[in-house]
Amino acid sequence: MLKSLLFCLRFFCFWLIFFFADRLIFLFYFHDKVSTLGFGNIARTFLYGLWMDASMAGYLSVIPLLGLLLVWAIPSLKISRKPVLIYSWLLIVPFSIIVAANFNIYREWGSKINYRALDFFFNSTREAVASSSTSPVLLSFSIIGALIIFFIWLSRKLIKPIPPLPGAQRAVLGFVLIALTFLAIRGGWQLSPMNESMAYFSEKPILNHAAINTDWALMHDILANKYGTKNPYAYFKPEEAKNIVADLYAVPNTNTETILTTQRPNVVVIIMESFTADVIESLGGEPGVAPNMEKLAADGILFTNIYASGDRTDKGLIGILSGFPSQATRSIIKSNNKQEKLPSLSQTLAKQGYKTSFYYGGESEFFNVKSYVLSHNYQKLVDKPTFDKKDMNSKWGAYDHAVYNKALADAEHEPQPFFCAIQTLTNHEPFELPGTPKFKGKDVSNEFRSTAFYSDSTLADYLTQAKTKPWYKNTLFIVVADHGHLLPKAKYEIQDPHRFRIPLLFYGGALKEDVRGRKVEKIGNQTDIAATLFAQMNIDHSDFHWSKDLLNPGTKEFSFFDWDNGFGFVTPQQAVSFDNVGKNVIYTREKQAEAVDDSLIRQGKAYMQRVFQEYLDY
Repeated sequence: MLKSLLFCLRFFCFWLIFFFADRLIFLFYFHDKVSTLGFGNIARTFLYGLWMDASMAGYLSVIPLLGLLLVWAIPSLKISRKPVLIYSWLLIVPFSIIVAANFNIYREWGSKINYRALDFFFNSTREAVASSSTSPVLLSFSIIGALIIFFIWLSRKLIKPIPPLPGAQRAVLGFVLIALTFLAIRGGWQLSPMNESMAYFSEKPILNHAAINTDWALMHDILANKYGTKNPYAYFKPEEAKNIVADLYAVPNTNTETILTTQRPNVVVIIMESFTADVIESLGGEPGVAPNMEKLAADGILFTNIYASGDRTDKGLIGILSGFPSQATRSIIKSNNKQEKLPSLSQTLAKQGYKTSFYYGGESEFFNVKSYVLSHNYQKLVDKPTFDKKDMNSKWGAYDHAVYNKALADAEHEPQPFFCAIQTLTNHEPFELPGTPKFKGKDVSNEFRSTAFYSDSTLADYLTQAKTKPWYKNTLFIVVADHGHLLPKAKYEIQDPHRFRIPLLFYGGALKEDVRGRKVEKIGNQTDIAATLFAQMNIDHSDFHWSKDLLNPGTKEFSFFDWDNGFGFVTPQQAVSFDNVGKNVIYTREKQAEAVDDSLIRQGKAYMQRVFQEYLDY
C-alpha cells in the first residue's frame, strides 16, 4: 500500500516542483520590481502559493487517479506508468508556454494570463502576435524549451511504475486517495473553498500575483467567463448599489455652457491608439513627443483630467462610442446579443439625419468591431481591404496618414451633417513607422515615443488639411485616446491612475471663438463624451446613463476605471484603487484622507457592481 501511495505522491510533487519553477521564473523576470521588497516577502510568495499549487496539482491528479482506480477495478488491465508519462508530457508543453506568455502579458497588462488573453490570441491571432512583438522572443523560447526538456526528464525520474496492490487494500487506499485529492482541490475542509484570495498576503500587488498559481487562476477565469452568470462584484444589496450610483449621476439644476456655434455640427471622433497623457506636455507628460497637440489645444478646448474606462481598445471603443464603462473581466463588444443593445453616438445621430461612417486601417473583425459597427447604424465602414499595400505596415494594417487621407477624400462627397469615427492604430506594438523614427535606438520606450510623435504629426496634418475644406467651419472634432499605456515612462503599475489618464480635445470650426484655448479641469471619463456632446446639441441623452456632461458646472467630479480584477475611483480630493481578489486598497494618492478613502471605495464598489450587473442583464 505504501508504494502505491508513494506513486501518487511523486506525481503530485512533480507538479508542485513545476509550479515552484513557474513562480521562480516570474520573480526573476520582475526582479527589478521585487528586489526591494525583501527576501522574506519574496519567500512568502512560495509559502502562500503552495496552497493553491496543491489545489492545481490535485486537479491534475484526477485523471491518473481515475486510471489507477480503473486498473484496480479490472485486474486484467495491465499496470504501466507509460500512460501517466504521456499525460504529463501533454501537459508540460502547454504549461511551459503559459509560463513564458504569462510574464509577457503581465509586463503589458499588469495582470496574469487569463481568458481575455487567450480569447485575444485565438480570435485575433495576427493582432496578438503583433502586440507581443516587443516581448523578449529569444528569452521566451529559451524558457519554454528548458522547461519542457527538464520536466520531461524529471517526470521519468519521479514517476515510477505502478506497484501491484492486494485486493483487500485497494478499497481502503482508493478511498484515502479520493479524499486527499478532493481536499487538495478544495484547499482544505474550511468553510470557503480554494480561491485566489487565499494566496494573498501582502499590500504589494506583485507579491500577491506571484503567489497565485498561474494555471489555477487561468482555469478558473476561463470557466467563469464561459459559464459564469453571477456578479462577482456583489458588494451591496442591489437597491443600495443602484442608489449610490444614481447619486453620482444626479441631474444638476444648473445649465451647461454653450461652446458651439451651431446645434447641428458635423462630428468627427478621432480615437487615438494608446495616446496616453504621458506624451502630452501640458498634462504632465514628456515634452517634445506630441508638440502638435499643444498647438491644437491652444485653439481648442483641452480637458485635462480625463481617464480611460479600461485598459484595452475593445473597452475604450465602447466607452467612447456607447458611453458604457469597462466591465473588468468581461468585454461586452465580444457578445453580439449584448453589444447590440447598447446605445451609441452613431445611432442617436443617425436619427437626427446624420450620415455615419467608421474608419479603421486594420481588420474590422478584430475584437468584433465590425459586428458592433454594423449593428449601430454606421452607414459606411472603411477598413483594411480599402487601402493599398504600399500604405500598410507589416502587422496591423494601414498607417494613420492613409486612413486620414481616405476620410478627407470621402468627406468631400459626404452630405452634411455627418458623423465620422476614426480609429488609429500605428501607435501600437510593434511600433512600426513609414519613415525615419524621431527618437533613435531600439529601446521600446523610444519606439513608442516615435510612433506617438508620428500619430501627433498625422493628426495635425489631417486637421490642417481639413481647415481648407468648406465643411470645416461647421465641424466639431473630438480627439481622445482609447486607453493609456505603460510606456513611455514605464513606471506606473496597473493600479496607478496615471496608467489610465488620457487627453480629450474639442477642436474645429464649430467652436465659439471665445472658448478657444480653454482648459477644463473637471475630472471625467471617456464615457462622458456622449452626454457632453449631446447637451451641446440639445439632444436627449438619457439612454447614456453612464455619461455626464463635463461642461455643466453642476455635475459631480469623478472618474471610474478598471482592469482585469480591480478598479479605481478618482475625485478632486482623492484617488484610490481596489483589488477585488485581495479585497484591499492597493493605491491611495493622498495618504491622510481615510474618511474620503472609505467613501470612494464605497462608490467604486457600487459602480463596479452596477456596471457588471447591467452587462449580465443585457
